[in-house]
Parts: sequence; structure tokens; C-alpha cells
Amino acid sequence: MLALSIKDVRKSYGKVQALDGVSFDIKQGEFFGLLGPNGAGKTTLISTMAGLSRPDSGKIEVMGHDVEKDFRIARRQLGVVPQELVFDPFFTVRETLRFQSGYFGLRNNDDWIDEIMANLDLTNKADSNMRSLSGGMKRRVLVAQALVHRPPVIILDEPTSGLDPISLIRFKDLIQAEKAKGKTILITSHIMSFVEEVSDEIVFLLEGKIYFKGTINELKTKTNQPDFERAIASILTENHA
Repeated sequence: MLALSIKDVRKSYGKVQALDGVSFDIKQGEFFGLLGPNGAGKTTLISTMAGLSRPDSGKIEVMGHDVEKDFRIARRQLGVVPQELVFDPFFTVRETLRFQSGYFGLRNNDDWIDEIMANLDLTNKADSNMRSLSGGMKRRVLVAQALVHRPPVIILDEPTSGLDPISLIRFKDLIQAEKAKGKTILITSHIMSFVEEVSDEIVFLLEGKIYFKGTINELKTKTNQPDFERAIASILTENHA
């Protein structure tokens, strides 16, 4: 069974074709990079995977469950960190994570909540109100929310935004530990060194279409560039000349 299966997904907003026949699969246990410039369709694709936006056509399955026909089951398979800082200002960090557990029917989940908070350096903020946190700490809470129900597939949309260097190291260690447990991870990030370090494969989107799918070494060969950042730069230069 595939972790994610995306088949000919199309989505438009008026005259703008955000996704134009996107198709690819992600195997279970894979660390996958979803790359592309701003406006390429990355966040739109993630929204359709999470069932937050309905595609005009095509099919998406999460762990074999159709995101439209089996929405509730498919959604339980996903932990999603959105690009935007979305939070309830009236709850503490611990309350936020307990409520998130409750959304997925999990009770007595405090041991795992404590472990996640420790790994994300949030323990000393457990009883702090969400609105009192810095942007980087709010980002860490979003990561914790995505992990709290132990989903087999984790989708991270620019999760490193606003993280300081120490928090970035802790975050990297945490998601590597999740991958070691067999979790499938899809990540978008503009930090190419980070993507290169963690990704097994990547998909590069341009104007809603797949420009490339494969390993980073295969991309370097395709673009005839010696390193990953230069390979990405050459794609953008070639397509905006």
C-alpha cells in the first residue's frame, strides 16, 4: 500500500490553473520533498491532500483511503503543519494538544504530549497561553499538533519558518526519529540544505505541473549542476528567462 497516491489532480481558481494534472506516488516510510517557487501549487496540493480543498478532478488516496469518499478515515492518517500560524488564543500549549488529541478520539495521551513538548523544547511553556508565545514557538506547537495523534503520514508546509538554529536542530532530530518509526513525511521548505539532507526523493512543481520527480542526484544530473541549490536555480532561470 502506498502512503500517498495523487492521480491527475487539477484545481483552478477562476482563470488561474493552480494544479494542472499532477500525478505521483509516495511509498510508506519515505521522506519526500515537495518543492517549487511561490505560486507553483504546493500549498494548494497540500490542501487537497488534507481535504481542506476539493480538486476539480483527479483522485488522492492516503494510506489507501480516498480523501473525498473516506474523508474521516483518510484525515486520521494525516498530521498536517500548515504554512499559516493558526491557533486558538484562549488555550495553553498543553490544553491545545489535549484538545487536538480529543479531536481524534484519543484520551489519556499526556505521556506522548509530554514527550513531544520535550522534543520541541516546549515543556517550560506547557501552561503558557498560546497568544503569549513567539512566532517560532507557535510554529513548534503546530508541529506538536500534527504529531499528537500519531499519524502514519506527516505533511509539513514550511515548518522551519521562524525557527532559530537550535529549534531547527531539535525539529530535524524529531522528524528523523518519526521517520525511523516508519512514518512517511512530506515537506515543503525553501531551505535547500535542509531538504537535501533529509529527502529520499523530491517533486518539483512549476505553474501547477510536475517539472521533475526523482532523487536529488538525478536532478543534479538532469540540470548538469554540481550541487542542489545550483540545480534549483538553473530550473528557475531556465523557466523565467
